[in-house]
Amino acid sequence: MNDSPLLAYARELIAHPSTSSLSNLAVTALMRDWLEELGFEIEEIPYQDPAGTPKTNLVARRGSGSGGLAYFGHNDCVPADHWTGPGGPFEPVVTRGRLYGRGACDMKGSLAAMLEAARRTQGKPHRQPLYYVCTGDEEVGYLGAQAVVAQSELYRELVREGARAVIGEPTRLRVVHAHKGGAGYRFTAHGVAAHSSTAKGRNANLAMIPLLAELAEIHDEIEIDPKWQHPEFDPPTLCMNIGINDRNPAPNITAPQSVCTVYLRPMPGIDIEPILERLRAVADAQGLEMETLIDGPPVYTSPKAPIIQELLELTGLDHSETVGYGTDASIFQDIEQLAIFGPGDVAQAHTDDEWIALEQLERGADYYTQLIAKWCHE
Repeated sequence: MNDSPLLAYARELIAHPSTSSLSNLAVTALMRDWLEELGFEIEEIPYQDPAGTPKTNLVARRGSGSGGLAYFGHNDCVPADHWTGPGGPFEPVVTRGRLYGRGACDMKGSLAAMLEAARRTQGKPHRQPLYYVCTGDEEVGYLGAQAVVAQSELYRELVREGARAVIGEPTRLRVVHAHKGGAGYRFTAHGVAAHSSTAKGRNANLAMIPLLAELAEIHDEIEIDPKWQHPEFDPPTLCMNIGINDRNPAPNITAPQSVCTVYLRPMPGIDIEPILERLRAVADAQGLEMETLIDGPPVYTSPKAPIIQELLELTGLDHSETVGYGTDASIFQDIEQLAIFGPGDVAQAHTDDEWIALEQLERGADYYTQLIAKWCHE
């Protein structure tokens, strides 16, 4: 049996390895060809990641006018080093009503659903435009989205003309009006490697201990103090995560380097700057380097906003929700009418047997088709 166009889109996207450490040029070229066939004009936004790997984003438009619909997705995915699903991570398999493959849920299934919606509506007259935006490097710090905001004329147009924006991340097709942000930092202490029986070395871990003590105190404080919590989220906390690594090859070598990573999930209305001031003070006192790895602010659209209410009407749901993960929406803060709404369950994203339910794929394409009809054609 031949695949439906929707499933064919999803399979081909998954079959292109596009983990964030790799270039996304091949999968983006595939998407560019599809979008051109569907009547879109294309704007490409190239950039390089910090390792110098060439990447590119697509910003596409079909139709003209003000308002309309802007769909946002990303084509990078997380690594699949321990794949346990059927087939290989980039060899999509359909079984038991599911499509397996790396990125099937996060978020190539969603990209395919909107492509299918655009195919179904091809040739119909546009009263308002349809934008399709696909970024790279969402999984590692929203680098593609930053390049779009900095360089894209079509992005500036859709903001200026008041397009409604749908971020197609997996929400089980529930309507999401807010999500937490992401704030990541790396602290590095430097020492001198030597045999620990001598006095020649300097252990970098010793300089890191005061920072760890401060982090432990902050962690406990933000878990219990209401001023650091937001009742609309579950869990309602900043979810501090701490990592530590000295990569020391033997216990009798003084560690020449010690690295601590800290990740926080900021929430709307909560200023984390006092926490950062405390960490900077310790870093300065101990001679630690402090780097910002990711700085994605939280996203909040009023549950009463027109886009949220229209999506609730479309889906028949009685309320919108919040989620604890972040999306490119952190970078697209200048869009007034924005929601997160896409097929798939985040519980399946990033897993070693990642999959998306075929029912979610089809429903996603159906809903997106209805949104195009409502916001672009009627």
